[in-house]
Amino acid sequence: MLKRLLFIALLATAARAQDPGPAKDDPSVPRDRDSVLRIQIFLDRHLFGPGKIDGAVGEFTYKAVVNYNYAHGHRDLYNWAHVQEAAEREVPVPYAAYKIKENLLPYVNPKLPEEPEEQAKFSFMAYRSLVELVAERFHTDETFLALINPQKKVEALKPGDIVVVPNVRSFRIEEVKPMQSYKSDPTLSAHTIVIDTTERMAAVYDAKEAMLAAFPITPGKPQFIPVGQWEVKTIMNTPSFRYDKQFLEEGVRGDEAYQLPPGPNSPVGIIWCGISKSGIGLHGTALPRTIGRARSAGCVRFANWDAIRLPQLIRPGSRVIVR
Repeated sequence: MLKRLLFIALLATAARAQDPGPAKDDPSVPRDRDSVLRIQIFLDRHLFGPGKIDGAVGEFTYKAVVNYNYAHGHRDLYNWAHVQEAAEREVPVPYAAYKIKENLLPYVNPKLPEEPEEQAKFSFMAYRSLVELVAERFHTDETFLALINPQKKVEALKPGDIVVVPNVRSFRIEEVKPMQSYKSDPTLSAHTIVIDTTERMAAVYDAKEAMLAAFPITPGKPQFIPVGQWEVKTIMNTPSFRYDKQFLEEGVRGDEAYQLPPGPNSPVGIIWCGISKSGIGLHGTALPRTIGRARSAGCVRFANWDAIRLPQLIRPGSRVIVR
């Protein structure tokens, strides 16, 4: 039964979600930025990730609406009215004011280099600026922050500054417990996560095959994708990362590698979920705006704000289906 149900919503909408044309002609799709922003915030709160929150109708927002409708039993999967009505009730105010605090400065290092051999000399892969930190904290990107803060130089933010942000439940890097591991759980370990590499989405199902959540992902390169059924073995916060250029490009371990420190700008982000396929895991990313593009040798990348929610949904013992 599970195989029949997996990603039925995504498969039904694949052609439409990847082509913005239908959205332009669909009267149920809102046109104004604030309405779309409310919907994105609502979907994000309910674990149907729309990608970066930016008030624009993109591929992943469209897919999030479809998945939400499917998970909640709405027959017309493509109708935005259900989500929009719920979003207007739950998210009457789509923006919030955020005051930057001094305690965030240890998580920022403008001197963090780009080269792995130099990064290996540091103890923490910090954000390179406060605007990068604030953007990830509120599930958006620096471009959208600049757009909604036209009177501020967001690239020069400092403690004490107040910025307008999307009214989402923030991802707080200071609350991520270093090296925390997550044990198996009678309920969560019975869940299944399906990685659909064509749709570039991951969906979580409970033991009764109900869809609980769905997030955008970046799958690995096609030649390295571990298609099949696997199992979650370990979940751990703030892992270090062995950077091996040859492995990332060819899938074969090279002689030269660098051990990179943990942090939000690590190539694996702030969490690692290792599966029973050796060397492959579900993890965060240093580049949330690139989610949806193939950039790795087989692992599956989530935005850090989505990756940190995985332990609420799956645990060691959970089934992983890669297709």
